[in-house]
Amino acid sequence: MQLEVFRITSRIVSLAKSGRISHARKMFDEMSHRDAVAWNAMLASYSHLGLHQEVLSLFGRMRMCDTRPDHFTFTATLSGCAGAYELRCGTKIHALILVSGYRSYLPVGNALIDMYGKCLSPSSATGVFEEMNLRNEVTWCSLLFAHTKACQFDIADKVFEVMPIRVEIAWNIMIAGHARCGEIESCLESGWSSAVEAMNSLLSFYAEHGFLSDAMKVFESIGTPSQVSWNAIIDANMKVGDMDKAFLAFQRTPKKNIVSWTSMISGYARNGHGEEALSFFVDLVRNGIQPDDFAFGAVLHACSSLAVLGPGEMVHGCVVRSGFNGYAYVGNGLVNMYAKCGDLEGSYRAFHEIPDKDLVSWNAMLFAFGLHGQPNCALKCYEEMVATGVKLDKVTFLGLLMTCSHSGLIDESREFYENMRSIHGLSPEMDHVACVVDMLARGGHLSEAKDLAIKYLGTGDALDIRSYEALLRACSTHRNVGFGIHLGKALKDLEPHKERSYVLLSNLYCASGQWNEAEMVRQAMVDEGVKKMPGCSWIEVRNKVTAFVAGNHSYSCSLELYKMLNILEFEMRNPCFVGF
Repeated sequence: MQLEVFRITSRIVSLAKSGRISHARKMFDEMSHRDAVAWNAMLASYSHLGLHQEVLSLFGRMRMCDTRPDHFTFTATLSGCAGAYELRCGTKIHALILVSGYRSYLPVGNALIDMYGKCLSPSSATGVFEEMNLRNEVTWCSLLFAHTKACQFDIADKVFEVMPIRVEIAWNIMIAGHARCGEIESCLESGWSSAVEAMNSLLSFYAEHGFLSDAMKVFESIGTPSQVSWNAIIDANMKVGDMDKAFLAFQRTPKKNIVSWTSMISGYARNGHGEEALSFFVDLVRNGIQPDDFAFGAVLHACSSLAVLGPGEMVHGCVVRSGFNGYAYVGNGLVNMYAKCGDLEGSYRAFHEIPDKDLVSWNAMLFAFGLHGQPNCALKCYEEMVATGVKLDKVTFLGLLMTCSHSGLIDESREFYENMRSIHGLSPEMDHVACVVDMLARGGHLSEAKDLAIKYLGTGDALDIRSYEALLRACSTHRNVGFGIHLGKALKDLEPHKERSYVLLSNLYCASGQWNEAEMVRQAMVDEGVKKMPGCSWIEVRNKVTAFVAGNHSYSCSLELYKMLNILEFEMRNPCFVGF
């Protein structure tokens, strides 16, 4: 019996580590006999995945089953309390620990300090700390975090000063705490600039927030930069779009690790250089470095931006071989990649292969259906989200409104827009309003669209631009010249150096037969030095992408292309001849 329990428990741990937590829970529930080790394995699995409410729920069930908790149980459950900010529950478990005689265990004491710190009860954290006879670096750092999170820097400074060993994470905690409260300069004034750990922490902070000049000053002041220093400066350059300097820093890095490579891949992808990101991923694999979930997520983003399916499928193969197919973060990237590359079935398969779907998974699938013009599937996906108890967010409703807008589902869009605030307590942002304005305008409901837009106009932000554009396009479609001219001129005042207002206004004049006025708008565009961005499309054939730009006729296969286009035009104009 004991051997069988051990075997099943090992299998539960293995399933959870591969991201298949629902399968692990199913196996756990089917166990005929569970010992404390089995309960602890399931609790720890939930805790490691950040499923804090599940931890607390399972602990309650464990208590009802009359299984005696041990120190492993308490550390996992306290982690759940900390993650869910459940101070009341954590206090009850603290009392249970005292009754059970586990307060002298170092991991339990550390977990209690961590819980009280994250639940903003630093005095309780200090009380636990003072009662501990044995302390380690985790103990001191947990207490330090408790006080910095509560912005008690006077006490935090005293704790920091008396720490036996100031490990790097302690410097990070202090700097992050000061930065969170807008006191980053006080870190330097405190004389910390002489410590390499502090400088690396500062460098990482500046890099994270895109403060390149400050990051460079810190980097240059470090005598011998560590691997952390080099990775931070790569990231800082990528965040401001200076890919050449990022590449130079990468080349100069003495010892590159997975973070160095991932910073380059994600930086290239984020800055619209998907091909370079793919190239770096290939080099990473060739150098014998094992990609992690962040590296896979970054390269999948690159494949999505390029809309090339072949490389995306290659990366998917690497994901499966590396055992990351169970990770929700990677699975979400696959859903998005297949959708952006035109393979809705592949996107749907990737979605169903995610064992424990999070909100991002559902939103990605919702957007995929909307992108491919499948409103019924998108609405069904929404219904499944509600049925499974997923808490919807503003991104969910943006996906629903965009889907309804592109499919002309005006009544459904109105209902979602109202329910967003009234039922789900979410305030619509400019993206949501712009979606509804665009949908109403294109559906011919110009008056309603105008009223909704006017509620939000006059703020001078991007919402004004998008609302004006949507209304102006609708005026062109529905021949509402008077209102359209007024909007066109207003849009031109808002964006005098962008071509959109000129093009839309010119189209409106052309649609209403006012050719002279249209020509005057085009001439004004030339006089102002505004150029229209040429249209561009691309197609992937045999893993090779060919781009077509309007006005460019210098293609090697131009004759064959125009010949085929002429044949297609003839067949469309003369359907009766097709097939003869």
